[in-house]
Amino acid sequence: AHGGVVPSAVEALLTLPGVGDYTARAVAAFAFGQAVPVVDTNVRRVMNRAVRGNTDAGSATQADRMLMGSLLPKHNAARFSAAVMELGALICTASSPDCPRCPIRTDCRWVHLGKPESLVRNKSQAWHGTDRQVRGRILGLLREAPGALSLDYLQAAWPERSQWQRCLDSLLADGLVSAEPNGMVRLPQ
Repeated sequence: AHGGVVPSAVEALLTLPGVGDYTARAVAAFAFGQAVPVVDTNVRRVMNRAVRGNTDAGSATQADRMLMGSLLPKHNAARFSAAVMELGALICTASSPDCPRCPIRTDCRWVHLGKPESLVRNKSQAWHGTDRQVRGRILGLLREAPGALSLDYLQAAWPERSQWQRCLDSLLADGLVSAEPNGMVRLPQ
């Protein structure tokens, strides 16, 4: 489609199979040196803290790309983007930011506001009734057993047969349990 040449424009890169917004922007910025905002989790965290004064998590939005675009210098934009990514990965980390080592701490709005905690809480993933719970129950029974267990015994541990079968099949496919020819199931030896 592009004569065997990787396109440099974000719009053209987006037409390639499997290339999403982040990848297109990263290629344009880092491979072609364009002043294109590249926003990953680390960049978003740095911008949220340093500019917005919060620690809200989430995926990059158009507003994030616009903000990063407004911060990019005219020259060395790719270097600036890489530096912000590294700052977020190594110093302005999610769980334990190392503010004393941060090169922008004196201008950081989050620091000036007293490092407020996020008002947004990540929703915890439900556990009860999930495939994760069923898989855990099967593995738990097998861990406690002195050897192999029958399929009937394992199936009795979960009332919904189709969900139980799906979970057992996934454990077998993942190699976390093994089936014996006699219809017994065990942990791999």
